[in-house]
Amino acid sequence: MNNINTFLLSGALLAFFGLAQPCFAGIETPRIDQRQENQERRIEQGEASGALTDREANRLEHQQMRIEHQEAAAKADGVVTAGERARLTHQQNKASRNIARKKHNLRRD
Repeated sequence: MNNINTFLLSGALLAFFGLAQPCFAGIETPRIDQRQENQERRIEQGEASGALTDREANRLEHQQMRIEHQEAAAKADGVVTAGERARLTHQQNKASRNIARKKHNLRRD
């Protein structure tokens, strides 16, 4: 009897994790994550070179934090939908343009 319970339990666990895997597959956002890292690196580089003032860098970093919060909210239900991905990409596009504009606005400390 003990072998049957073990067999049933192991079968139930395999079924659960086998069915749960597709749910978790939709939560990964490697492109968005990589882009966030790149943009944060651009801000740091701009600060180090003097292309960004402290105030500009703080505002750009705050914009990055808002995008990270939006990403966390999108992941909260376990699936990042195509619409959520599109909104995150749009926000990252705006942030990227802001970084470029601020780094090249010829203002220096």
